[in-house]
Amino acid sequence: MRRLLIPFIAALLACVVSLPMLAEPTLPRGLQAVEVDNPANDAPPVVRPAPSADSVSRAIVAQERHTDALMKRPGIQGTAVGWGPDGEAVIKIYRSSAASAAGLPETIDGIPVVIEDVGKIYAQYIPCADREEGSCGDLAASADPEPGPREWQPRPVPIGVSAGHVDITAGTLGCRVTSGCHTYALSNAHVFADENAGQVGDNILQPGPYDGGIDPDDQIGLLHNSIPISFTSPNVVDAAIALTSDAMVGDSTLSNGYGRPRAATISAVVSMDVMKYGRTTGMTHGYIDAINANVWVEYSSDDALFVNQIIIKPDTGPDFSRPGDSGALVVVDGGSNDRRPVGLLFAAGTGITVANPIALVTTALGVIIDGD
Repeated sequence: MRRLLIPFIAALLACVVSLPMLAEPTLPRGLQAVEVDNPANDAPPVVRPAPSADSVSRAIVAQERHTDALMKRPGIQGTAVGWGPDGEAVIKIYRSSAASAAGLPETIDGIPVVIEDVGKIYAQYIPCADREEGSCGDLAASADPEPGPREWQPRPVPIGVSAGHVDITAGTLGCRVTSGCHTYALSNAHVFADENAGQVGDNILQPGPYDGGIDPDDQIGLLHNSIPISFTSPNVVDAAIALTSDAMVGDSTLSNGYGRPRAATISAVVSMDVMKYGRTTGMTHGYIDAINANVWVEYSSDDALFVNQIIIKPDTGPDFSRPGDSGALVVVDGGSNDRRPVGLLFAAGTGITVANPIALVTTALGVIIDGD
């Protein structure tokens, strides 16, 4: 049989209880210069200049006033609000390497502009061979004799490992979520729902098919709900959940990851330290470089516009994520908010990673993070 329904009958017959969403504190969109932890290399704390909340708000007003016109220009991949070299709020314009700088403004409504070459921005399951920029990391399974994030995992599987719809390559199982009596696995719609082609009840495998997952032997859940990706109107999330059970999916990463996420989410702010554990690159550390991003993202079907997104850059190394890391949960790295979920990783360009704000994801799907 293509689907093994027996492990999930009990879950489907269980009582349906609606849990209140955990309150997300109201946080400013910008911070004064702050001292942040840097656990990636045990170096002394890093002081990153960050714009004030007022200056960020003014920059967002200017950005939103001009983004539509900017993004109609050839080669412009998106805009966002971040900080400049002196800690001032800036409007960032992301362009492909083929775009011309001619005619791009140096300021917008008095706000400085920073232009960044990011190439095309791809959903993080598009194979490297199909990308404009060529090779971008190996997707092959690890040769390590110990099971890693790309290999088959004993059940219940940890979070942050290879998983995916039966008809895709491979992505990442982000975390376990719940809505009352039901348990779900969270990832992207393009990972669990095959970019709108999947149907409710389709098998979700661990590992993903590219990494050797066999249908139905390696089933860990059934596609339950997916937010469709629109190619004609703006999107805010690329997200889906699979019905599963505590016996199939765990609530913590492998031992070399960050462990169990916290249940309460938090809003992204410029300069916030973050980390993720994913199928391809494992544990990586980075920081929020920009917020309120509007970006064009390339899927196998077409380009899709996403608004109100988070832009992340790596602390060390060239990449915070690579193909196959789609669906990874992005959490706060260090401090009193350590492990609080910030975003759901889904796309990347050269030097940047794009994530959906996690509160938009959980609200759209009607779930909460199964964390401590």
